[in-house]
Amino acid sequence: MAKASRDFQVFVKPGGSACNLSCDYCYYLSKGALYAETEVVRMPSDILESYIRQHIEASPTEVIRFSWHGGEPTILGLEYFRHIVALQRKYQPHGRRIINGIQTNGTLLDENWCRFLAEEHFTVGLSLDGPEDIHDLHRRAKGGQQTYDRVMRGFDLLQIHGIQTDILCVVTAQSVRQPERLYQFFKRIGAEHLSLLPLVLQQPQSPIAVSPDSVPAEEFGGFLCTIFDEWKRRDIGQIKVEIFEEATRTAFGLKPAVCIFRPTCGDVPVIERNGDFYSCDHFVDKEYRLGNIRENHLGELLDSPVQQAFGMAKEKTLPHYCQFCEVRLICNGGCPKDRFIVTPDGEPGLNYLCAGFKRFFTHCKPFLDSLSFLQHNRSQPQTESVDYKVGRNNPCPCGSGRKYKKCCLGKRLFDEA
Repeated sequence: MAKASRDFQVFVKPGGSACNLSCDYCYYLSKGALYAETEVVRMPSDILESYIRQHIEASPTEVIRFSWHGGEPTILGLEYFRHIVALQRKYQPHGRRIINGIQTNGTLLDENWCRFLAEEHFTVGLSLDGPEDIHDLHRRAKGGQQTYDRVMRGFDLLQIHGIQTDILCVVTAQSVRQPERLYQFFKRIGAEHLSLLPLVLQQPQSPIAVSPDSVPAEEFGGFLCTIFDEWKRRDIGQIKVEIFEEATRTAFGLKPAVCIFRPTCGDVPVIERNGDFYSCDHFVDKEYRLGNIRENHLGELLDSPVQQAFGMAKEKTLPHYCQFCEVRLICNGGCPKDRFIVTPDGEPGLNYLCAGFKRFFTHCKPFLDSLSFLQHNRSQPQTESVDYKVGRNNPCPCGSGRKYKKCCLGKRLFDEA
C-alpha cells in the first residue's frame, strides 16, 4: 500500500474516449487512437476493482473523492456504476467518507439515472454551452443531430432530484461576444454552479495559431469583466462562478482550488480504461504515460519523480514577464497546455489567454482588495478601538451601490472565509 504525500484528484475514464456525441471542439475523442488495437470498450472489472482499492489506499484525506470522466461515462450503463459503488463500499475504511463526481453531456440521463445519482450523493458536471443556438453550434450527436433539448431534459431531471450540478460552459469565438445573454440564460434556468471554460485549440500547422472557433484572448477578458460586474451587483452568494470564486480565494489568503491557477500542477492525472496512468487530462500522449496501475500502485505513480517533475515544470518554466506581473498570485501562468505564445520581449512560454486573464484580474482587483480589507477587520478583536472604516448603513465597498448590511456583510462568501 502506498499513500500519496498530498491530496489529489484523478480523472478516471472507465470508457476511455467513447462518447455518443461528436462535439467539434472535443480534445479527447482522438485519444481513442491510442487504444485502437484493443476491443475492450470499458474498464474490465478486475482493473476497476484494483483502481478503486488503490485510490482509497492512496488518499491521504478523510474524504475520498472519485471523479468519473470520459468520453461519456454514462454510456457504460447504470449497472456499471452500481458496481462501482458496491466496490467502493467493499473497500471503504471505517470513519471515512467517499464522494463521487461524474462529468456528463446529460443526454442519456433519465429518472433511473437521477434517482441513483441522488441516492448515492453524486455531484454532476453537466456540459451546457448556453441557449439553444449557441449550444447546438458545436455540441452535436454523431449523426449531426442537435442535442440542446436532450441536455436540458437531463438538467431538469437533475434539478428535480436535488442533485448538485456544476454547469461547464465552453466559451467560443461565437459566444464570447454575448456575455450578457449567456449569463442571463444560466440565471434564468436556475444554475447555481457555473464554470466558464475558454476554448483554445492550437492549429496543427502553426504552434502559435489557434482555430477560428477559439476565443480571442482579449475578448475573453472583456467577457469575464462584463459577467463579473453583473455577478457582483446581484448574485454574490447566489451563483458560484468558478473563476470568480478562485479570484476571491486570494483575497482571503487561500490557495487556488483549480489546478490551472496553482503555482504547480500534476495533482489531476488520468487513469485510462486499461489502467494506464497519464500526467494530466490535457497530456494523454505516449510521452506522458508513466505506467499502469496493474504494475505500479497509484500512490507510487502520483509521487513518482517524473510526475513531480511534470508538476514543477509549470513554475520553473514561467516566463520572466509573468514573474513580475501584478496579477501573478491569482493567475500563476495559467494552464501549461495554453502556454505556447511568446512574451513581448520574445521569451517563449506565455499563456495564450494572458491578455484576457490580465484584463479580468486587474478589473476585479479593487473588489478583491475590499474583500481582503473587510476580512482582515473581521479577524480583529471586536473592541471600541478598532476602526472598521465602513458602517452597516454605509455604501458597500464592493461597489454594488447597496448598503453594506444588505450586501457583503451578510453574504455567505464572507461566512465561509
